[in-house]
Amino acid sequence: MELRAADAAPGTPKHTNGRRTRMPWYQLDNPNDSRLDELARQYNLHPLHIEDARSDDEAVKVDSGSHYTFAVLKPVYLKPDPDMTGEQMPTFTTIDVFCGKNFLITIVDPVCPATNAALERARREGDDDHPSRLLYLILDTVVDHYFPAIDYYDDRIDELEDEVFDRPDPEILARVFTIKRELIDLRRVLVNTRDACLHLQRDATTIIDTEHQVYIRDTYDHVVRLLDSVETQRDLLNNTLDIYLTSVSNRTNEVMKVLTVLGTIALPALAITGIYGMNLKGLPFEDSPHGARIVGIFTLAVTALLLLVLRRLKWI
Repeated sequence: MELRAADAAPGTPKHTNGRRTRMPWYQLDNPNDSRLDELARQYNLHPLHIEDARSDDEAVKVDSGSHYTFAVLKPVYLKPDPDMTGEQMPTFTTIDVFCGKNFLITIVDPVCPATNAALERARREGDDDHPSRLLYLILDTVVDHYFPAIDYYDDRIDELEDEVFDRPDPEILARVFTIKRELIDLRRVLVNTRDACLHLQRDATTIIDTEHQVYIRDTYDHVVRLLDSVETQRDLLNNTLDIYLTSVSNRTNEVMKVLTVLGTIALPALAITGIYGMNLKGLPFEDSPHGARIVGIFTLAVTALLLLVLRRLKWI
C-alpha cells in the first residue's frame, strides 16, 4: 500500500505526463509513528537509518543511502528553566530528514520554534525540483538559530564577571560550572554539525548537487565561527573562575590580617595581666593602693604605642 503525503511542501510543481505534480513531503511528529515503517518500505529506507531516527540520544550526523541522504540535526531554542524563575536555557531537540530525489521525510518536534522556522523557510524558499535546496535550507536555518544561543551565553558570562567582583560567593561558582557544562554540550553539537557539513561537501553520493555546494560551504563557515565563539566563551569562563578564586583568596587574606592585628593588639594586655596574675612577690605597685589603676593605665599606654607602630607600618 502506498502512503500519500498529507501535506506536500509548497513550491514549483513538476511536470509528469503533462500534469503538474509536487514532490511528496511527509512530516511526522513522532519517530515511533507506524507511518514511518510504511514509508521505509515504500522508499526502501535503510533499517539503520530508521533505528537512528528513533534513537533519543543520536548525535548530529549525515549519511547517504543508495538513493537518498539521511540527516540528524539538532536545533536549539531558549526554553524557560523550571529551576530558575524568569531565566531561560538553551534546549536541544532533533530533526530527522530523509531527502531523496523524489521524496522528503521530516521527523520533528512540533513545539520547537527553531524547527518550525526551518520547515517554514524550506517551504517558502525551497523548490520541489531541487531536494538538495530543501535540505540546505533546513540545515542553514538550524545553524542560524545557534547564534541567539551564543548571545545568551555572552550575556550570562558578562553578568557573572560583574557579580564575581561584587560578591564572590559559592552560588556564582555553581553557575560557572553549570555554564561550562552547557557549553560543552553546545560545542559537541557544533563539532558534529561541522563534520556533517564537511560530509555534504565532500561525499559525491549525497543529495547535495554542485549548485548548492557553495551554500553548504557558507553554512560550514558559520559553524566554524560559532565554534570560535564557544572557545572564546570557555576562556572567559576560565578567567571568571580564576577571578573568583583570587577574590576568595584575597578575602581570606584580609580576614587573617584582621585577626592577626587583633591578636597583636591584645598581646600587651594579655602579657601584663598574665604576669600580675601569678603568685609572685616583689612586682611593681603590688602594695600600692592605686596599683590596679596604674597597671591599667600602663596597659593602655603600651597598647596605644603598639597601635601607633602598626599604623606606621601600614598594617591598619
